[in-house]
Amino acid sequence: MEQSFHMLLYRAFHAQRNYLRPYLSEIGLGAGQPKLLNYLAVHGPCMQQQLADYFEIDAAAVSRMVTSLQKGGFIVQRTDENSRRRNYIELTEAGRQANEMWQVHCREIQDIMLQGFTRQEQEQFAEHLRRVYQNVRNWREEHPWEI
Repeated sequence: MEQSFHMLLYRAFHAQRNYLRPYLSEIGLGAGQPKLLNYLAVHGPCMQQQLADYFEIDAAAVSRMVTSLQKGGFIVQRTDENSRRRNYIELTEAGRQANEMWQVHCREIQDIMLQGFTRQEQEQFAEHLRRVYQNVRNWREEHPWEI
């Protein structure tokens, strides 16, 4: 059995993605879009750049997802009253419902993945994943020339 952390993380992520993928089309979403809806549901209206920064993805990719989500009726863009050059993205009722449906499936796979883990083990696991993420972020900030 593969023991490298890289491969273990990849396999866990891949198994989760394979579980969730069929629900994308059922809900009417494309790859990568549910995370944007969830961000908006949790944080409220924001600008596209905030999404790109938070998810550490290319602004052009966010723009494509936003366009598609807008065409699907899941989000709307509103012009900032103080600056007409700034647009805020916010969820529509259809976007809220799609996010709620997606979150049901996310909780299902989370329950499957964490079956047999105690509450304390789940909390420790989450903390370890946060630390792994922060370690990578710190390294990237300290070594920008190596990326």
